[in-house]
Amino acid sequence: MQTFTANEAKTRFGEFIDRVQREPVQVMRHNRVVAVMVSAEDYQAMRAFYADRLLHTMRETAEAAERAGLTPAMLNDLLADES
Repeated sequence: MQTFTANEAKTRFGEFIDRVQREPVQVMRHNRVVAVMVSAEDYQAMRAFYADRLLHTMRETAEAAERAGLTPAMLNDLLADES
């Protein structure tokens, strides 16, 4: 993965954007990574991956709760605002 300093990313922005289309690029400030820039296509793919992973986890959790006997009414009681 290519690394740019924040100043390089600012002054060579066109090159920075072109490079991001090929691979993620790290941005460093004060000798530490403060950002990673990816292409819009990679960003959308990551969002889709994590959304799918979240839905899978939610389904698994709902199935486990149902197997344990948790009903919608019990869940509502557990989540009720007590204030």
